[in-house]
Amino acid sequence: MEADRLTMKTLCATAGEGAAARGWLYFTDVNRIEASQWQHLDRLWQVYSAGKFGISVQRKLWLAVGQNWEKFWLQIGWKRDGSFTRYPDGFTWGLEAPKGHLPLFNQIRGNKTLETVFRHPAWSSLGN
Repeated sequence: MEADRLTMKTLCATAGEGAAARGWLYFTDVNRIEASQWQHLDRLWQVYSAGKFGISVQRKLWLAVGQNWEKFWLQIGWKRDGSFTRYPDGFTWGLEAPKGHLPLFNQIRGNKTLETVFRHPAWSSLGN
């Protein structure tokens, strides 16, 4: 949980005063963050999870399900039995979590921010 909080804090600080004060990102904040910052945070998640977690991991899963949010939420464990997972206790904060389960970002605020993250130029070298 601490790594997820630190990730959000770092992204908000990088996105500017508004995001830093709120403690979370609007979709309009996403492109204020340089590709190198996204890539650096993604590498940290991948290294410390043996490739199980990270932004690019989530993006690949999202693309693999045809950008279908419902299928994506179910696959990564953010939705179960027709309901979104409740923060923080409903989430799994260890390597036993489903692939792509972390980081959370704005899980409780809908998909517009996450879609903007997935479409960020940082991932252009990954295809699609």
